[in-house]
Amino acid sequence: MFDIVPASYARRGSTLNRAIGRMLMRLSGWQFEGVLPDVPKVVIAVAPHTTNWDFVIGVMVLWALDIRISFLGKHTLFRGVFGKWIRSIGGIPVHRDSTHGVVGDAVQAFSQADRMVLALAPEGTRQLDKGFKMGFLHIAHGANVPVLLAYFDFSRKVIGFGPLLPTTGDVTHDMKFVLNFYRPIRGKYRKAWQQES
Repeated sequence: MFDIVPASYARRGSTLNRAIGRMLMRLSGWQFEGVLPDVPKVVIAVAPHTTNWDFVIGVMVLWALDIRISFLGKHTLFRGVFGKWIRSIGGIPVHRDSTHGVVGDAVQAFSQADRMVLALAPEGTRQLDKGFKMGFLHIAHGANVPVLLAYFDFSRKVIGFGPLLPTTGDVTHDMKFVLNFYRPIRGKYRKAWQQES
């Protein structure tokens, strides 16, 4: 069940966290579907994002698979002791009111790294009436890296790794593929964009 990570991925190296993560997965009934791709650099898009439980499940996944990744989070989460802990597990704070710089900063980080896994929630919010933002596609295309479509399917208790999407530069085209992939995936709650058009 946990043998889905290529040997080339950076590991956290915490035997205790790995044991806790795997125990939590067994106790909660969550399982993996698919495998992580053996690519040196990738943007992992995780959707739909509907609840704070997504973060808890994400940490469980990091620990269970013992992988080191980076992820973007709202800057207000990075305060005090909790903020230090989020940084220690790979968190990078972003300011929502200055998103014009986030894409450029992420592309630059990819260009300076030999290997990098960046996970993010492309919707940027749990609000059920909000859709996807385009930033994750711009980051991937600007950095010339693929997007892995990942999901937490609450209806089946499945943490899934879907197709690897090489971006085309045509954001409308790529987003149509993304939406069609995620539309049937059930987060904790149903989002407005998941309604059939």
